[in-house]
Amino acid sequence: MFTFAEGVSSTLVILVWVMVLVALFGLNEITRRSKWIGFFSFFILPIVLTVLWLTLLKDTAYMDWFHLAKVYSSTAGCAGFWLIRHLRFKKKDGTMWKLSEKKWALCFPPLILAINIAEAVARDFEVGFNYTTPVIEFMHNQIQYYIGGPWNHMNAIAGILNIITITGWFGICIRKKTEKDGSMDMLWPDMLWFWIIAYDLWNFAYTYNCLPGHSWYCGLALLIAPTICAFTVGKGAWLQHRAHTLALWCMFAQTFPAFIDEGIFAVNSVSAAQIAAAAKSEGIQLTTQGLYPVLSANPNTNPMFFISLLALLSNIAVFAYMIYKIYQTKRNPYTSELYVDLARYKEVLSLAE
Repeated sequence: MFTFAEGVSSTLVILVWVMVLVALFGLNEITRRSKWIGFFSFFILPIVLTVLWLTLLKDTAYMDWFHLAKVYSSTAGCAGFWLIRHLRFKKKDGTMWKLSEKKWALCFPPLILAINIAEAVARDFEVGFNYTTPVIEFMHNQIQYYIGGPWNHMNAIAGILNIITITGWFGICIRKKTEKDGSMDMLWPDMLWFWIIAYDLWNFAYTYNCLPGHSWYCGLALLIAPTICAFTVGKGAWLQHRAHTLALWCMFAQTFPAFIDEGIFAVNSVSAAQIAAAAKSEGIQLTTQGLYPVLSANPNTNPMFFISLLALLSNIAVFAYMIYKIYQTKRNPYTSELYVDLARYKEVLSLAE
């Protein structure tokens, strides 16, 4: 499924991948446990970096619509989650005003999550319809290799189902402070393991289909880090962990794109390597920005097809289970929590204020 740079030890690249995973997990722990480090990371740092991207780094930072949408939407999510967790003050009558208690504010997390998924769904459809011939794209300071097909459409449908199965919007709550954990994480009791796994499969298929040169890091390490946290020290707060790690990674990738795209640590999918080899044999030289069809390429698309099929089937299963629970409980999955009878739901809820 992946090919490493020629002449580079696979052990070294795997070790670097582990370092990325550990760094993402560690940075998430720091930003979720420290109120003010979180504020700096998601309010101040993006402003500073934006100035750098538009000035000193304008010739290297990614400037395509998807990367820009992703970095700013994920950062906006982190900023909004920070406010939901920490914005509170006393009224004149002595009562406490908390943003986390306002229903209109609790619409923000599912909305920003749905927007992030929809961005990727749109890109999957775009690649599936427009790049049916193997293509090298040299645009917006990056090089990518695409071969569109039914796998893109299957995965886009999986993403739509993933949006539909976001339930329990108004059950979002704040983790109570303890001696071991004063993070005040944004808990989402109705967002359970089966939805998270279906999301991870869908998102990995997306990166493998549409960001083949990035899927080793942002398709594996970036998905595994928040999932591990959500199943261990940060139970119930997967969306917050996902937003933190995604925003931090996107800011890093925008600032240091060469780490992913060039040199010994760059890792491509098998199909991307095959297309690149075909392009080389045809004498294609990337001298100006644009699309370069690779007519002689015969990439192995089986991994794309089966990964996308697995993502689609897993999201169909979650959708079917949601429909079953709606029928069984007679509950509205968007105005109330749906999985209140499950042990995992009760475990997360017990952590709340």
